[in-house]
Amino acid sequence: MICKTSSRALPDLYEASIAELQDGLVEGYFNSVQLVKAYLRRIVEVNLEGPALHAIIETNLKALSQAAALDDERKVKGSRGPLHGIPLLLKDNIATLHEEGMDTTAGSYALLGSVVPRDSFVAAKLREAGAIFIGKANLSEWAGMRGQVPSGFSGRGGQTLCPCYPNADPLGSSSGSGVAMAIGLAAGSLGTETDGSIVDPSSRNNVVGIKPTVGLVSRSGVIPISSHQDTAGPMCRSVADATLLLNCIAGPDPRDEASLHQPGVIPNYMRALDKNALKGARLGVPRSFIRNVKAIEETFNSSLDIFRALGAEIIDPADFPATEELLTSKAEQLVSAVDFKIDINKYISELVEVPTGVKALADLIEFNKTHVDQELPAPFYTDQSQFIESEAAQVDDAYFAALAKDFELGRTRGIDGTLAQFNLDAIILPTDALAPLPAAIAGYPLISVPLGFQSDDVKVLPETPSPLHTQAPGLPFGISFMGTAYSEFKLIGYAYAFEQATHVRLQRRAYADAIPRTQLTDVVFQ
Repeated sequence: MICKTSSRALPDLYEASIAELQDGLVEGYFNSVQLVKAYLRRIVEVNLEGPALHAIIETNLKALSQAAALDDERKVKGSRGPLHGIPLLLKDNIATLHEEGMDTTAGSYALLGSVVPRDSFVAAKLREAGAIFIGKANLSEWAGMRGQVPSGFSGRGGQTLCPCYPNADPLGSSSGSGVAMAIGLAAGSLGTETDGSIVDPSSRNNVVGIKPTVGLVSRSGVIPISSHQDTAGPMCRSVADATLLLNCIAGPDPRDEASLHQPGVIPNYMRALDKNALKGARLGVPRSFIRNVKAIEETFNSSLDIFRALGAEIIDPADFPATEELLTSKAEQLVSAVDFKIDINKYISELVEVPTGVKALADLIEFNKTHVDQELPAPFYTDQSQFIESEAAQVDDAYFAALAKDFELGRTRGIDGTLAQFNLDAIILPTDALAPLPAAIAGYPLISVPLGFQSDDVKVLPETPSPLHTQAPGLPFGISFMGTAYSEFKLIGYAYAFEQATHVRLQRRAYADAIPRTQLTDVVFQ
């Protein structure tokens, strides 16, 4: 998409791809300073002002000087590559250099001012590639691990709102990243997922999310939930943009043991972007997962003909051997509770400084009690039951049994079992139809791509938001591509082919007040 001017056409920042922006930088139509200025103005328009979407928790005060340095470097040495001078957002549980000035807090005042020892691995990789971090995205506080609190709320950042309908639920926990991408507040973003936190907000906010295999992308420097399920991953407006970021951040890291078990050489995922990738593919539909999503199911069923037209064979149903047991199992809850206590205590212990004095999960619970107005505001945000459950959890025989059960239900009698039984290349499901669960407990990849929108005549629910609408006219939903460990290359190809055949994202924009008006033309030709 382009924005017309009297002298030349510049990319429309609502939809501009990273490649379009890089082309403009290479050609000299604009520079990185101008690009950063435009995005920062867009953030001002809608984040706290206007519809107050609360997608961004803070912006980087050094972004403009960093952009100027990268502009100078481009003139002297040339470009570092496709991310040189490109503004990105990171979820506020992904550490960035303390001296840069931005905090890493998981949305909590308890970690405000804390000093991280270094960039997270993913931030370091992106920074080396020439990316500029213009801010941190808001999130469900502690990535949703504090308690039963609406998606997208954090003490520091407030309540994130979906830009597709006023007061709509953005889903979590990478809600700010999803919202920011939906309306063009940066060129790309990273979120994190333990169970649904990349793909769910991607689905709700009409963007693409890639949740990688656990171990493909290092978690070092990422505030944790579970070492068995956590991963960082890209959230962007297109499969191509998300793939570009994945290409940059994948790789082994001595600080994350899981990343040292990657199989062989990591492929160039950009080569997976093939419009014909679905030809000959066998895709299975675990029909028994699709429950209580009637409107979404109708659109999903219609999409199966698109897959067939693109050359895929659809096996429907292709149900998991242990569907009911998987859906009712409590094993994931126990594993996450134990892992969180262990992993968060370790993360805090490795911080250089924590001005609030918190040293462990028990301190976080007490901090919230003594900072009720900031952290536990009534009536919707008072709960920290998950914190309390995790503090009481312990490593014992039940924990190890639960971990084994997760792998059995997610892998042996889940994804791997289903792929083998039906001779499938991948599994497809509506993202909102429980798609994240098996991939989460298996540690396997999942990619969500826009699929459709709730009908304009759908009833708004709840009628009085408490505090968020979960159903409303025009709310987007996505389709997920699921596979075995390290099958990202294949899944990216399928997702790209479907995206290019449908272009669902382009069929509907956010509501008018939620769309920033600042464009590159306002900066370049001011």
